[in-house]
Amino acid sequence: MSDLDRTGLATAGPAVPTQASVPGLAANDEAHPKDAHRMSQPTEPTPQPSPDQSPPPVPPAADLPDTGRPDDGPDGDGLDTEPAEGGADDATENTGSTAEAARTLRAAVPAQGPQRTGAPDREAARALFVRLSALPEGSPERVELRNQLVRMHIPLVEHLARRFRNRGEPLDDLTQVATIGLIKSVDRFDHERGVEFSTYATPTIVGEIKRHFRDKGWAVRVPRRLQELRLSLTTATSELSQRHGRSPTVHELAEHLGISEEDVLEGLESANAYSTLSLDVPDSDDESPAVADTLGATDEALEGVEYRESLKPLLAQLPPREQKILVLRFFRNMTQSQIAAEVGISQMHVSRLLARTLAQLREKLLVEE
Repeated sequence: MSDLDRTGLATAGPAVPTQASVPGLAANDEAHPKDAHRMSQPTEPTPQPSPDQSPPPVPPAADLPDTGRPDDGPDGDGLDTEPAEGGADDATENTGSTAEAARTLRAAVPAQGPQRTGAPDREAARALFVRLSALPEGSPERVELRNQLVRMHIPLVEHLARRFRNRGEPLDDLTQVATIGLIKSVDRFDHERGVEFSTYATPTIVGEIKRHFRDKGWAVRVPRRLQELRLSLTTATSELSQRHGRSPTVHELAEHLGISEEDVLEGLESANAYSTLSLDVPDSDDESPAVADTLGATDEALEGVEYRESLKPLLAQLPPREQKILVLRFFRNMTQSQIAAEVGISQMHVSRLLARTLAQLREKLLVEE
């Protein structure tokens, strides 16, 4: 018998009878190889002949008792459990190793306590609210209790914030907004009404998150009436699409909601203000130009067109010398000295002619306007 069998740690499987484990079989009797093979099978083995007497039938392997029990032995069930040489020491060593392994396993796996039902937390929160209501405003202990209640219900905040994720707003922002709703709930909660705090705080926190979407979620701020109209149109569109199997018309939406078609069109148009498109995004694909490149820009010379058209008849009324001086000065960018040399007059005379001509043009232009 092996050491594992002595310690009771033998693996599952059919037990193989040996000479020492078969009652009535002498230790010096050797079984035939075929008999040994039959004894190793899970079926009931055939009895072994003995020179002196015929042994009793061997019980099936499944009926053999566990050799690791303390009452095994010749006095208990007829099984010879006397260990071979050195077997007792090996069994003791294996038993100690198994116990040590079990202690290591228990230390590695944390103990599982009773399943939490949330009742102790609610009782603790209720007790804190009772203490909070008894403390005066502004006391340090009240501030500490208030902070403790907020920290205790942070999991509720995170749970409600995750319900609104993937809607265009970062989860961290939603968690902060929900925390504001939790703080308001802690400040306004009245424990004497007999309502659980989570029941009272959940609508407040959800309302704070929805208010954030209403006020901050829109790229362009629109009136609240149009925001609510957009929600109604979204719900009505979904219902009518399932009913008719197609997108509803403006008339159908107006009839379903009991509003005018103009209000429906206004609500559909305001829905475009919820999100915007970056001007740097390509128009259709990656190779197409950006949206900003396809938009027209204000022509800087557009305002000068009107002034030029207004000045043309006024310039035509000037004497030839003044016309030439204006062309040399403003179209050829010549200095007054160069103009004086070109026209044949002094530089001082050129300066007086320019000042007088510009004043006349400015006065006539303002009068015509």
